[in-house]
Amino acid sequence: QAKWDESETRTRLKDRITSVDRWREALAKCLTDIDLEIDALTKAKEAAEDALQAKNLCLDVAIECLTFRESRRDIDVVRDPVEEELHREVKVIEKTKKELQQKVDEAFKQLCILKEARQQLNFDHRHKVEALDLDRQCLSFNVTSGNISFKVNPTRVPYGTTALREWEQNSQFNKDHAEAEMKASVELRGAIMLTIAQTNNELDAQRIATEFALRKRIRDMEGALSELRWQEKNTLEEIAEMEEDIRQLEEDIRKRTLDLKVAHTRLETRTYRPHVELCRDQV
Repeated sequence: QAKWDESETRTRLKDRITSVDRWREALAKCLTDIDLEIDALTKAKEAAEDALQAKNLCLDVAIECLTFRESRRDIDVVRDPVEEELHREVKVIEKTKKELQQKVDEAFKQLCILKEARQQLNFDHRHKVEALDLDRQCLSFNVTSGNISFKVNPTRVPYGTTALREWEQNSQFNKDHAEAEMKASVELRGAIMLTIAQTNNELDAQRIATEFALRKRIRDMEGALSELRWQEKNTLEEIAEMEEDIRQLEEDIRKRTLDLKVAHTRLETRTYRPHVELCRDQV
């Protein structure tokens, strides 16, 4: 009977070792998967942070452009399409920054959850490794073992002992929880990559619109400047012509003045004719 009981105990120990080892392997695989997911989510978070940092540079450039344009003078200080596109670009950048920051925050929270789930998995896995070592040690005991002895109250139920169903539910919960969080992490990574791509596309589209408005404004300004220079050239030529006309008029006036002096002198001189010679003749 004793041999039968011992044989049955060994069989149950082997079954228990197999069951615990199966869970150990499942938890070990889950630990490997969650480590990979933590690494992948960390990289996605860093990518979002890099994209966010790049948006800060874009925002600085847009604000600097607006500041430069405040240096325009007089009539050129106008709310033109370039101004509107630059303000729109600032709004787009701030919007994309907000979206990226939200994803960074979500990734940080998810990483905390994953690490907490990993900690639970690690505890469970380590405990199962310890339990396996103990059960294998028990399996190795036999009547010839040197370290066997009587123990005080060996059939007692230690404090904190759990039922078999509770034990299995605990491991299943840890595994299911970790897998659920990994699935959520995968979805979050996809959302992060999508947000990065969308924000880049939005910013590129706005950048193209701003650059188009700038090129058009520069072309318009160059056209206006060319027109002003042409008008200035014509005006200067007209001024030169008028100055020449004035000079000619002044020369004519000077000549006429001399002729007038001669006429005055002649008339005055003829007033000195004596007596009857002072007549109104044809001269």
